[in-house]
Amino acid sequence: MRLTSEIFAAVLTRRVFADGGFAAVVRRGAEAAGAVFVTVRGREGSLRFYAPAPQTLAEPDGERRFTLEPEGDDEALEARLRREARFDPDFWVIDIETDTPERYLAIV
Repeated sequence: MRLTSEIFAAVLTRRVFADGGFAAVVRRGAEAAGAVFVTVRGREGSLRFYAPAPQTLAEPDGERRFTLEPEGDDEALEARLRREARFDPDFWVIDIETDTPERYLAIV
């Protein structure tokens, strides 16, 4: 069974905080099924953006999977999120600071 977006966001932020990192929900979307995007900021200032993986890459276990989007800066990220909002305004954005996102996200 897949966790709701709200529970996934709560679990992710708590796990990051428990490991001494920082996490914040930047945008709240639909509680049950909003798409979740994750921005990862490294300690050296790098920025990575993870989007939901296509359904064709989904596993039957219901775990959320993410794909790394092409590199960009804050301006490119904002443009990407504006485009997403026009398509589907019910998405979440979670910002985490860590050097090991694979510890928290299932990345494909």
